[in-house]
Amino acid sequence: MTVKKHDFIEVEYTGIVKEDGFVFDTTSEKTAKEKGIHNPYAQYGPTVVCVGEHQLLKGLDEGVIGKEVGKEYKIDLAPEQAFGRKSAQLLKLIPMSAFKKGNTRPEVGMQIDVDGNIGIVKTVTGGRIMVDFNHPLSSKELSYTIKINKIVTDDAEKIISMISLTLNLKKDKINVSVSNGKATVKTLKLPEVFQKEFEKKIKELVPTIKELVFIENKEEKQPTSEKQPLNTSKK
Repeated sequence: MTVKKHDFIEVEYTGIVKEDGFVFDTTSEKTAKEKGIHNPYAQYGPTVVCVGEHQLLKGLDEGVIGKEVGKEYKIDLAPEQAFGRKSAQLLKLIPMSAFKKGNTRPEVGMQIDVDGNIGIVKTVTGGRIMVDFNHPLSSKELSYTIKINKIVTDDAEKIISMISLTLNLKKDKINVSVSNGKATVKTLKLPEVFQKEFEKKIKELVPTIKELVFIENKEEKQPTSEKQPLNTSKK
């Protein structure tokens, strides 16, 4: 059995930077701890993705098509297939006054958030700060080891994976039951606009689902606003 576009597949993978072997992305919590990149907010273990829906890096998303289930593969990615090339347009000079307003003292190597854009301070010279808003792995050649465990056929599992990846929500916060083409989703309260768009997408990717109903689980608390570490993957 081989993978096709829009298949839901369960995978395990680890990504490294080819030039130095640095592990930057993995589904293995053991590997993450061993390599010093463990993120307490991340969901580790085999993950379910929909092929062709940009839930993996571009080159990896395209690279699994045609691969056999149950096998492990090594897939190399050029920068254009991963995080792109560095752009001079994403190097910005920011006046020191902008940092003073936030009571922040910029230092080289510091990670900052400017209007939702993550950047790294490159130089601090006088009253101007050079900040690089390129992705930290831009212009890097990457290599992934990926194992395709199975093609997922359970509709509830497909829906749970889509919600989990879209909202970065742990799977145990989502309960889905399916009966006669109707899927009932019990989870945190979600905006109505999201519910409508998500129902449209699910009907497109899971044609056996004709109706999608959301029910708020009032026992669950909304996610905290605590800032999470920079995540270099597209899991």
